[in-house]
Amino acid sequence: MLSISEADIRNRIARDNPWWSPDRQIPEWGWRRRTYFAPFADLALDARVRRAAVLLGPRRVGKTVLIKQVIQEAINRGLSPRRILYASIDTPVFSGMRLESFVDMLPEREGPGLIVFDEIQYLKDWERHLKDLVDSVPDCKFVATGSAAAALRLKSRESGAGRFSEFMLPPLTFHEFLCFIGRDEELVSEDRDGDYRFSDIDTLNATFIDYLNHGGYPEAVLNPAIRADPDQFVRNDIIDKVLLKDLPALYGINDIQELNRLFSFLAYNAGNEANLESISRESGLTKPTIKRYIEYLESAFLILKVQTIDQNGRTMQRERNFKVYLNNPSMRAALFAPVSPEDSSLIGRLAESAVFSQWQHSRWSRNLRYARWREGEVDVVYLNERMKPRWAVELKWSDRAALDWKERSALKTLIANNPSLDSCTITSRTKEGSVPIDRLEAKVTPTAAYCYTIGRNIRRFSAHQEIASIPTSEEEIEPMLDLEP
Repeated sequence: MLSISEADIRNRIARDNPWWSPDRQIPEWGWRRRTYFAPFADLALDARVRRAAVLLGPRRVGKTVLIKQVIQEAINRGLSPRRILYASIDTPVFSGMRLESFVDMLPEREGPGLIVFDEIQYLKDWERHLKDLVDSVPDCKFVATGSAAAALRLKSRESGAGRFSEFMLPPLTFHEFLCFIGRDEELVSEDRDGDYRFSDIDTLNATFIDYLNHGGYPEAVLNPAIRADPDQFVRNDIIDKVLLKDLPALYGINDIQELNRLFSFLAYNAGNEANLESISRESGLTKPTIKRYIEYLESAFLILKVQTIDQNGRTMQRERNFKVYLNNPSMRAALFAPVSPEDSSLIGRLAESAVFSQWQHSRWSRNLRYARWREGEVDVVYLNERMKPRWAVELKWSDRAALDWKERSALKTLIANNPSLDSCTITSRTKEGSVPIDRLEAKVTPTAAYCYTIGRNIRRFSAHQEIASIPTSEEEIEPMLDLEP
C-alpha cells in the first residue's frame, strides 16, 4: 500500500487556497452575507487577542461559506493572501496530519497570518493541538469550525480555557429568511423609536409558515430544487449525516437505528412535555440510554431541551419533565410532511420551536424555561441572574387568548406568584394591542412578528455588547427587555 505523498497533500492544499495563485483571483463565495458575518469577522480577525475563534453550528447553515467570506474580508483588510491557509480536516488526504504541519505549508513565512481548520472535530485531540498552536505561533490567528459539536463544545471548554472564543451560528432566523428572499423591506419597517412595523400580517403569516417548512438553511431558501425536495437535502444530507456519521464517529455509538428511532420520536413530539419514563415506554429504550442520546442530539444541534419551573418560579431539585424542540423547525417538514396553513395546532408547536431557535446565538438562552403546574402552563419564562422570573410569553397561533380571559389564567397565576416578573407578552395569529393581566399590561403581538423581532433584536443588541456572555447584573440585563417584544 502506498502512503499519501507530500506532493499530493500540497496539491490539494493549493487547490483549496486559490488566493495563493500569482494572479490572486479570489472566488466569489455565493449567497448574501448573514447578519452574523460582521461580529464573527471582527472576532476571527482580531489579532490583538491570542485566542482561536471556534465557529459552532449545525450542518449546512453556512459555516464554510462564512469562513471563506471572512478570508475575503481579511484580504480586503490588507492581509497577504499567501499568509492565509484554509484546510478542511475531514478531507481524506489530510488523514493523520498534525495541525502544526499546515502552518509549515504557508507560502510566505513572515508577517501576520490566518489559518482556518474546517470540521476540526474529526482530528483526534484537536483541542490540545489547537491550544498549542495558539501559544506557539503568535503571528497567526487561528479559526476552527465544527458541526457535530458535542465533543467540540465540551473539549473546547476543558482543554482550551483562555485560548478559545466560541461563536454560535444558528439556522437562519426569520429576519434573515425575509432578507434572503428579498421581502424584509416590503413587509417590515422601523420607526424612529426602533420599533418594527408590519405592513401586512396575513402575508407575514404566510411567509412565516414557509419559514417553518423551508426556512432554516440558506441553500434550501435560495435553491428551488432543494425546496421542492427537502427530504433529500435536509434528511439525507443533514440529519442522516449527523446520526449516521458524526455522532457514531465521535462517541462510538453502535446501534445507529436506536439513535435514529429516538430522534424521530422526539421530532414528531416536539413541543410536547415529556419525561424519561414516558419516552422509555414509547421507544423501548432504557432511561440511561435516552438521557445520553438526548445530550448527544442537543450538542449536535438537532434538538433544544428546555427545563421546567413551577408556578412559583422554582426549578425542581430532580428533573422529571422537560420539553424538546427542534433546533430548526424545517427539519420536521423533511422528516414527515410540510405543515399546511389549516393545521393550526401543529403550526403552534412548530412556532414554539422557531421562537426558541431565534435565541440560539445568545447564551441568555440558557436562562429560558417553561412553567408548568397541575392547573396551567406558560410557554416561555426568562429567569434573571437570581433565577427568578423576569418576563414571560404565552405563545399562541390563535387570536382567542387575546380575547378570552380563560386562555390567560395560567399567565395570571404566574404573575401573581412572582413579584420579580415585570413584563409579559401574549402572541396571537393576527391581533395586536394589550390586555390587563393582574398587575401588568400584557402586550399582544402576532407570533410571526414576535419571532421576527426576537431574531433581529438579538443581532441588533449584540452589535453593541458581546452577546456571548451572560448578563451578570440587573443593569446589564435591563437592555435585554428590548429583546422581548
